[in-house]
Order: sequence, then structure tokens, then C-alpha cells
Amino acid sequence: MDEGYANLPTSHLLGSVPAVTQDDRKPGVPAAQDAGATSRLQEFPPAPGGNGGGYRPPGAPADGDVENQANWKGYFNVASYAPYFNVDTDVVVDRLISSVYPMDGFYRKIDVNPDMYGPLWITTTLVFMLAAFGNFATYLMQKKKDPEIWNFDVGYFNWAASVMYGYAIVVPAVFFFLFQYFGSRPNLVRFWCMWGYSLFVFIPASVLLLIPVEFLRWVIIALSGGASSWFIVLNLKDCTQGADMMVLIASAAALQFALALFIKVFFFA
Repeated sequence: MDEGYANLPTSHLLGSVPAVTQDDRKPGVPAAQDAGATSRLQEFPPAPGGNGGGYRPPGAPADGDVENQANWKGYFNVASYAPYFNVDTDVVVDRLISSVYPMDGFYRKIDVNPDMYGPLWITTTLVFMLAAFGNFATYLMQKKKDPEIWNFDVGYFNWAASVMYGYAIVVPAVFFFLFQYFGSRPNLVRFWCMWGYSLFVFIPASVLLLIPVEFLRWVIIALSGGASSWFIVLNLKDCTQGADMMVLIASAAALQFALALFIKVFFFA
């Protein structure tokens, strides 16, 4: 009697749960993958390396870059941006030279390690040089007429800071989203880095614009604006990797040249 009860099939008893055997699994789904998918459901937000992906901020480290992913601690944490300022002086100097000589493959140089140190100091230096040299150039031009009516214009600092910092931050961000919208896969930090170094050519140009000869000033600003625009064009072509983005690239070059004209007209009129 006891032996008969022991041999009853338990799968038909009320409240029993049949065990899952290896044959009952979905075909084509390995056991390890099935377990991994289950464990990821318990994570919120999903890990950056998971198949779910989760949200990765623009310019944040790509999948697989474990070291940079560990360094990212959020938008409002200064430590998250520290790796972008960890760059040697010789690297910055090499990138400055490449920004003046754009045929040197600048975008490929910053592909692995884009920095914000160079663009920050380039923009800050340009702000002070435009404000100071712009006032001095105005003095040299008015000295021939009536030097007594000249006054130092402090407003040049406000205009220089607003335009240069705004241009270096907003314009790359706008083109980043435009390139993404039209199917390219750019990187926001690399765009900020590239546009920041593109402003370096205006630093020596602002010194040469002190020459009190109007024709030479226009030649200098045309050459510097053309060089900066060409730098943007070549690097955006490398970024798009053969995609047809000539309208956006031409727009970026035109905007860069317009910045050069603004520098001449407003600060060195």
C-alpha cells in the first residue's frame, strides 16, 4: 500500500509545480543567456554594457570602455570631467600645431583621447586678447585723428566672453544633434574639442590685427577665417566617414568664417 502511494505521479496532484527540464527551455536560447537576461531585469537603470543599453550621455564613454565608465559619476560631479583635462603639454602642443596645419589628421588624433583642457584655455585666452587688443587697435586707428576722444571700452570683455564661450559650446552641440539626426554617429566631446582648437588660429591673428592698416587687417582676417573653416571641413569629413553631409559641412564652414568677420568688424573696426 505504501509502495503504491510512493509511485503516484506527483505532476497531477493539486498545487504541484512540475520541474523545468533542459528540454523544456526555449529552443535556441542558451541557459547562460537566459539567466543573464533575468538578472538584468533586476537592475535599474540597466548597466551601460548590457543589451538593454540604458541611457548613455552624449560624449560619455562607449560600451566596453570600462575605465571611463567607472570614471563617469554624473553630470553634476566634477570628477566625471577630470579625464578630459588629464592631458600632457606635448599632446596639447601637437594638437595646436595640427589645428594650424589641418592636413595632419587632427580628428584621428583626438579619436582616442579628446581633451577639454586645450579648448578651454584657447577660448579664455582669445576672450582676453580680443578685448585688450581690440581696444588697443581702436586707439591706434583713432590716434591719427583725435586721441583725446578715445576711451577704453570695458564692454569688449562682455561681448568677447559671450560670443566666444557661446560659440565654442553651443555651435558644436547644435551640429552634433544635426549630424545625429541625418544618420551620422558623431561624438559630442570630440566636437567640442575640435571646435575649440579651431579657434586657436584667431589668437595670432588678433596680434597681427594691431597693424593700423585696414587693407592688411582684412587680408589677415580672411586668411585666418579661411584656415579655420578649412580645418572644420576636413575634420567633419573624417567624422562623417564618407556619408553625404556636404550641406552641414558647408554650413559649419560658413559659420566659422562668419565668426572671423564678426571679430574683424566688432573688435578691430
